[in-house]
Amino acid sequence: MKALRSMVLACSLLAFEPMVNAQVTYCNPINIDYGYTPIPNFSEWGKHRATADPVITLYKGDYYLFSTNQWGYWWSPDLNHWNFVSRSFLKPYHKVYDDLCAPAVWVQGDTLLVFGSTYSSSFPIWMSTNPKANEWKEAIDSLEIGGWDPAFFTDDDDKLYMYNGSSNQFPLYGVELNRKTFQPYGSRKELLLLNDDRYGWHRFGEHMDNTFLDPFIEGAWMNKHNGKYYLQYGAPGTEFSGYADGVAVSKDPLKGFEHQSLPYSYKPGGFARGAGHGATFADNWGNYWHISTIAISVKNNFERRLGLWPAGFDKDDVLYCNTGFGDYPHYLPDGKADHLKSRFTGWMLLNYNKPVTVSSTYGSYYPNYAVDEDIKTWWSAASGGEGEWIITDLGEIATVNAIQINYADQDAEFLGKSAGVYHQYRIWHSTDGKKWKILVDKGKNTTDVPHDYVALPVPVETRFIKLENIHMPTGKFAISGLRVFGKGHGSKPGKVKELIILRTEKDKRSAWLKWAPVDNATGYNIYLGTEPDKLYNCIMVLGQNEYWLKTMDKELPYYFTIEAFNENGISERTSIIKSE
Repeated sequence: MKALRSMVLACSLLAFEPMVNAQVTYCNPINIDYGYTPIPNFSEWGKHRATADPVITLYKGDYYLFSTNQWGYWWSPDLNHWNFVSRSFLKPYHKVYDDLCAPAVWVQGDTLLVFGSTYSSSFPIWMSTNPKANEWKEAIDSLEIGGWDPAFFTDDDDKLYMYNGSSNQFPLYGVELNRKTFQPYGSRKELLLLNDDRYGWHRFGEHMDNTFLDPFIEGAWMNKHNGKYYLQYGAPGTEFSGYADGVAVSKDPLKGFEHQSLPYSYKPGGFARGAGHGATFADNWGNYWHISTIAISVKNNFERRLGLWPAGFDKDDVLYCNTGFGDYPHYLPDGKADHLKSRFTGWMLLNYNKPVTVSSTYGSYYPNYAVDEDIKTWWSAASGGEGEWIITDLGEIATVNAIQINYADQDAEFLGKSAGVYHQYRIWHSTDGKKWKILVDKGKNTTDVPHDYVALPVPVETRFIKLENIHMPTGKFAISGLRVFGKGHGSKPGKVKELIILRTEKDKRSAWLKWAPVDNATGYNIYLGTEPDKLYNCIMVLGQNEYWLKTMDKELPYYFTIEAFNENGISERTSIIKSE
């Protein structure tokens, strides 16, 4: 196990892209060296990578990322290049597999502190003033009250609060702690329960049909803005596309919280789905971002990744998260920005369901699963050997700006963290499928890049993209998403017509949306909200012209608009429609 927990060298998260202003871009899921989960019974359908429940905290100008069961943490100067630091936060005698589950991370004075989910007495609160160098010591031996899915919040008056809870029966709790001893002042207070009778998105299930379990509330997080406290929480279940973070607002840190009707971070459609159990933080320019959990949930329910989304507070102090085109290339921060204006680069997906040819196929893991925009499906070659390849045909010559390679864990052979884990590959391009030129050469790469994203230094005009395997860290050469981004040279879709919203008195939490299909559209974005100028939720729909919506607050009217998109661009949005 010691070998499995050894340090993995720094991995490159993102690449520079070719804009004149040299802005840096990224693409969800975040490309870090996720560990292979070693928890018993969690790999019964195949060994695989997993993490969730992330926290990013800005400390001394750098960003520190902690998440579940990674035997360490990452730091970055720019949210771009991430450096992994190997560490176990367990007591030496504590023989469990979940090294640091759903961690709490916070800054107190000049110190960074970390605490993991527990109700036992074996987890200290750790402290460091030099976390880059992996220098930690115990702040206290154990936390008297414990807590699952904890979060700590230091208020403007330097008072310290702890929030926690993970249950489909019990609420989120809050308590004030002594800043020096971390002992509680009094008992924990009940703060918040779900209300799935009113809020549709609180209902359990992939389709929020509440079939066999009550919904879970978990993953507390707290921010303060303009004198108001924003208590965030994950619901209704981590394995679902609709997993989201909600927010409840109060003027007091320990009472009076009222749910916001919309889920705060919400991404039920597209390639990378789910945006729950996360943390909201400010970057070096004061812009807010939300880091959260993306669901895969194929090999088990807790197979997950991480996503990063622009966020902020609007002029009316409403906390929002912008997930429109949230798994397409976005700009990372380089100064003060308005996150109500999208960070999306405008580079469209060029190869959705386009023709694919491959070197070989293993079983029923068919080639087109690599381009179907579903992270839950994948193509696998018959081996992990050098020379296996996949070619995606864009259909016509287009401008290519970036490529994302999402590896799938087909027949992975090890668990935990290991040294020397890396991918190597080459990407070729061709205008005719016969004459090939090298586009990206990572034949000497020595880092682990399970969701590698490469923005080209100079865009290229091409039609065919070939990914050639050189080395896999384990298992077969398998791809859940070979995604090519840029701009086609054809016509963008026309405006959607005849959007219909059917919402009945029987259950006003739900509605059926249908619209006239647009001939050359590959997909649609539905924007909705409870006020016409706050359409903060976005749902991407691919290949269909209807959507069953089950997320609404039954006591409020909703407003909708829709746009169509394809590889060439985005249509004008429809007029806003009100549904009562």
